[in-house]
Amino acid sequence: MTARYKLDRIDIKILVELQRNGRITNVELADLVALSPSPCLMRVKKLQQAGYITGYTAQIDVAKLGETLTVFTEFTLKNHRQIDFARFQEALEKIDSCVECHLVSGGYDYLVKFVTASIADYQNILEALIDRDDVGIDKYFSFVVMKTPFMKTQVPLTRLFADRV
Repeated sequence: MTARYKLDRIDIKILVELQRNGRITNVELADLVALSPSPCLMRVKKLQQAGYITGYTAQIDVAKLGETLTVFTEFTLKNHRQIDFARFQEALEKIDSCVECHLVSGGYDYLVKFVTASIADYQNILEALIDRDDVGIDKYFSFVVMKTPFMKTQVPLTRLFADRV
C-alpha cells in the first residue's frame, strides 16, 4: 500500500474510534464501524502501513505525578536558510522537555511547547539553547501557562473530512 491510499467514510470512522480509544478490541471497533472483524482488521493494518496511524500512546495525567511548568515560547531565527531551520529543529528534538514544535507564519518563526519541572529548569534549558552558536536564535518570548481549562487529544476528523463521511 502506498501513501496515496484514498480514505473512505469507513476509514475515517475507524480513525475517529481509534482516537477515542486506542485500546479498543478489533471486535468492538468492527461493530462501531459496521464491519465484520476480519475486514476491519485489514483496514486498520492498511491505515498503519500507509502512515495514517503512526502509533498508540497512553494519555498521562501529569498533574497527578507532581508539579510541572508548561511554557509556550516564540522563537525568531537570525537567518532563514533551510540549514538554519534544520539546525534549530534538530537542537529542539534533542530536548526531552520540548514536546511540540511548530514552524509558523507571522511575526516569529516557531511556536514551541515545553513541559518542565520548574521555572529554573526551563531557564536552564533556554539558556543552554541560546548559548549554542549553531542554533541561531535572534529573539524569543516565553508564555507561562497558568492553567489549562481543557486540552483535546482528538482531531475532529468527521468535521474536517465531512465529504468522506
